[in-house]
Amino acid sequence: MGRALGALFYVVGVLRTRRRKALHPRGAVRQGRLRRQGSGARTGVDWIDEPGTDRVLVRLSRATGFPEFLPDIWGLALKITSGGGDLLLATTGTGPLGRFVVRPTRRLARPYGSVMPYRSPTGPLLLAAFPLANDGTRFELAWSALRSAWSPFAVLEVTSDWDGASDTPLTFDPVLNQVPGLQSYGWAAQLRRFAYAASRRARGADLVPAPSASPAPPG
Repeated sequence: MGRALGALFYVVGVLRTRRRKALHPRGAVRQGRLRRQGSGARTGVDWIDEPGTDRVLVRLSRATGFPEFLPDIWGLALKITSGGGDLLLATTGTGPLGRFVVRPTRRLARPYGSVMPYRSPTGPLLLAAFPLANDGTRFELAWSALRSAWSPFAVLEVTSDWDGASDTPLTFDPVLNQVPGLQSYGWAAQLRRFAYAASRRARGADLVPAPSASPAPPG
């Protein structure tokens, strides 16, 4: 299945031309800051359990590139420049079943989820981002077990609004760039690995480290 997805992503990427991604071809990138207050229930993942602050690059994008008046699956991608690791979230439901299903929408201020679980010391867990502002500049990050309630652990703040934000040729890959403690299950890694590699190959992109974000403004 992973190889089949890889072939599909390669063909779509070639058809889109060699400079555009097979999925999420157009987006906008802003700098942001992730304030982690820690989690009340321990997961065994320090990045979730312990307080701290991370500088991040944030990309918002529409999956298919359809015209804006049509619903699309929005993607929220985070690259943690201060500690390493990528996270990819997409608009989903939040209930026991809906959290595993992507959901098209016309609004960027919607819940985003990881869809596929991560392996943690305490078992499989999912990540989600819940909007705190209608303009997509503030989100609350939370984790849950497969069917349990969501537990907040951080707030994402984008340092400026999205008007006039430009896109940059960043590559996000949560398989190669894992957040410490959040490992992909083998089956999930295989599905993603072939798809991401094929998309990069189709547009002639190499996986390179992200540029360091400039210091976030005080506050």
